[in-house]
Amino acid sequence: MRPKWQVILIIWAGLSIVTQVWAQSPVASASSAVIKPGDDIVIGSRILAEFGVLDGFGHVSARDPNNPNHFLLSRSLAPALVSADDIMEFDLDGNAVDPRGRSVFLERFIHSEVYKARPDVMAVVHTHSAGVIPFGVSQVLVRDSSRGRSLAQALGDKPVVLMRGHGDVTVGPSVRMAVFRAYYTDVNARLQLQAIALGGDVNYLTPGEGTKADAVNFVVLERVWILWAMRVAPSLGK
Repeated sequence: MRPKWQVILIIWAGLSIVTQVWAQSPVASASSAVIKPGDDIVIGSRILAEFGVLDGFGHVSARDPNNPNHFLLSRSLAPALVSADDIMEFDLDGNAVDPRGRSVFLERFIHSEVYKARPDVMAVVHTHSAGVIPFGVSQVLVRDSSRGRSLAQALGDKPVVLMRGHGDVTVGPSVRMAVFRAYYTDVNARLQLQAIALGGDVNYLTPGEGTKADAVNFVVLERVWILWAMRVAPSLGK
């Protein structure tokens, strides 16, 4: 079932807030072409664990820059513990290319089906974010390709989709943007709950304001990423 609302990540005059629609920005990170996605998976996993968006569960992946029909994802491991040696390669059916006996995430089909449905997506993050879960009503584990396809259809052309009682999925043109969106989706969900609790109508941003603010997110992304990376992996942060 399509979620009742879509999330928008906004940095607008220093204020983060949730609105009901999010237009996809065509702008991409200027440095994304030279970034090693494996390194960013490691850093991104640790960043989201550091800020409590991920705990012992959840995962970050990247489309393989050398083969768009494959993607990179760590073996089944707590995000804070992921290292470069844990990164595995998968095809778009969720099959490990070189498993070597390593355990894999049951929910890898979230990633495989999104990459299959969205050629523009270069990175996917799945979180069980405590801020987002209250907006769902039941739990459904995406552990096979049919559920993964359903999730990809609900995502459509948007950058975030909510899962019923099971967190969210964010996507982007790079691991860095997908991680940025995962973090601020959690922040914005918590802010929306606080705004609703105050009573009265919430003054959401308009679609036009959201589009402008999304473009700003791409401008500030590298600054924010370097700051976060300094906390978890200084040698890989730049």
